[in-house]
Amino acid sequence: MFKKLFTPFSIGECEIPNRLVVPAMVTNYCTEDGEATEQYIAYHEEKAKGGWGLIITEDYPVNEHAMGYSNVAGLWKDEQIAGHKELTDRVHKYSSKIFCQIYHAGRQSGPSVNGGVTPVAPSAIACPWLQSVPKELTKDEIKEIITQFGNSALRAKKSGFDGIEIHAGHGYLIAEFLSTYANKRSDEYGGCFDNRARFLKEIISEVRMNVGADFPILVRFSADECVPGGRDISESRVLATLLEEWGADALHVSSGVYGDHNKGIVSPMYVNHAWTVDFANEIKQLVDIPVITANRINDPRMADSILVMNKADFIAMGRGSLADPYLPSKAQSGDLTSIRYCIGCLQGCVMKLTAGEAVTCLVNPSLGQEYRIDYSKTDAPRNMIVIGGGPAGLEASRVLAMRGHKVQLFDKNNFLGGQFKSAAFPPAKGELSTYIAWLISELEKYDVSVNLNSEITKEDIDSLQPDVVVVATGGAPVRPPIKGIDGNNVYFAEDVLLGNVSIGNNVIIAGGGEVGSETAAHLALQSKKISIVEMREDILLDLDGVNAFNLTLILDEYKVNRYTGSKIVEIMEDGVVLENETGTQKVNGDSVVLALGYAPKNNLVSELAGSAYEVQVIGGATKTSNALVASREGFELALNY
Repeated sequence: MFKKLFTPFSIGECEIPNRLVVPAMVTNYCTEDGEATEQYIAYHEEKAKGGWGLIITEDYPVNEHAMGYSNVAGLWKDEQIAGHKELTDRVHKYSSKIFCQIYHAGRQSGPSVNGGVTPVAPSAIACPWLQSVPKELTKDEIKEIITQFGNSALRAKKSGFDGIEIHAGHGYLIAEFLSTYANKRSDEYGGCFDNRARFLKEIISEVRMNVGADFPILVRFSADECVPGGRDISESRVLATLLEEWGADALHVSSGVYGDHNKGIVSPMYVNHAWTVDFANEIKQLVDIPVITANRINDPRMADSILVMNKADFIAMGRGSLADPYLPSKAQSGDLTSIRYCIGCLQGCVMKLTAGEAVTCLVNPSLGQEYRIDYSKTDAPRNMIVIGGGPAGLEASRVLAMRGHKVQLFDKNNFLGGQFKSAAFPPAKGELSTYIAWLISELEKYDVSVNLNSEITKEDIDSLQPDVVVVATGGAPVRPPIKGIDGNNVYFAEDVLLGNVSIGNNVIIAGGGEVGSETAAHLALQSKKISIVEMREDILLDLDGVNAFNLTLILDEYKVNRYTGSKIVEIMEDGVVLENETGTQKVNGDSVVLALGYAPKNNLVSELAGSAYEVQVIGGATKTSNALVASREGFELALNY
């Protein structure tokens, strides 16, 4: 099945057992002082167990004020070595190699995460995301940071790492010096390309002096920064040849800088798979050292095809490794359907970080919990009934069955997935269905009894004599008391997405949140005229900036009308009446789609009160949220039985 993916290849004098790489990804699993925790170590160890050829750790700041997140690992002082030596020792129990990525966050930081100091940069220009105006570095301060890179690299070698990756991409400090997008200096560290590259050249020299000639040095950089005025592939070709000349042992070709408008770094589901591979291919034509490619590659056969075409030597799968740390071993055994594929949602891996929290994963709720999870069979199997087949109910059923309980799952629909099924219908979201398909296959593997078209009652439950009932019935669409809302031209968004109803060609969407806007995009692609009505001052206010930007592009392209700051006060056969600060107006339309949120559907809970069996309520049946929360709640509940 695979021609190159599982063949060894060397970086410098370090032989990597296969071509699959876990790139550096911030997790926020360490202490604020950069110490490696058991959570952090077990997270990486799980990937080594899963068969990844090379694991590259998250950004290790070179001093205590160089970090972009609050709980990243660090090697800026000798006292941190011991904990990270434990990490490398644990990884080396398996065949994986592990490199340490070192960096300085530069302006992509803030006082709240870097010890209370003002961020630094080549020039005093704020980061688009974090927005702290940085202090422009003096030449003496530049020299001090260069020395710190060398010292951190030496500590990494003492910690047992197999190599170093210098992070010169993604808009961090080195990338800022490289790019006229962020570097407006006119001294020897700014201006022409050679001046802008001087900082990186001196860092590589300093690191090499500290680690020796036989210790591999990777350099990661953005081939295209994807912003106006940023570096692009034309300059990156030149940079690549210089990096080889300066002594780099391999190049890790990525893209992007921080910002909602940037499709690099955190490529969402709206971005094509493997979209930066041709950048790596161009670089590979110019150098004789190995090249790593990345960005939205999550299928092992896709990875192998890139290698076979000789476009890269290694394939980095960041979020793919979060979704399934065992992707390599499953792929090598030919068991591709058991892989939990990344769906590109960004909910747990990126948006948790931007909120200052630790990384999680919608499709892999065990992420970050490896250090405390016990999947061993229970000594006291119980008769479990799970009501509701959305992400919460499916995850609960899966883990309960894994642990040896007898599980019966009931759902009133003729399908599993709950609201997550319809969530896969809007543009660019089709991969969401892969998670539900994976869960269904897992239920089959563990002999869960699945009962569809089953509106189960208390009497039904009593007759089954369960020990525990898990209510995961989710939420029901909200239907507010609007005049005319019961008309024949009014539909719920979920029914529209699933194709349960036929609607007209001039559609008004009530609600400009994520569901309403995605439904609008779905219908706009069907050549319907769409208008969104939203009470707040703008649409998509609760969606993360990256996905909101990409969804808005679709709405703009298909000329979806928006009436914001407006409330629907009446629905008629030929349109709606809006009320806003200017008065009232009528918007014509032949169909109205309601996307006004969900309310918990938990009538059964009160009916089951006082029963002889335990009753647990999870997911949207307790409080409407999202699939990330639902899958975690189902997972956590099941672990406790």
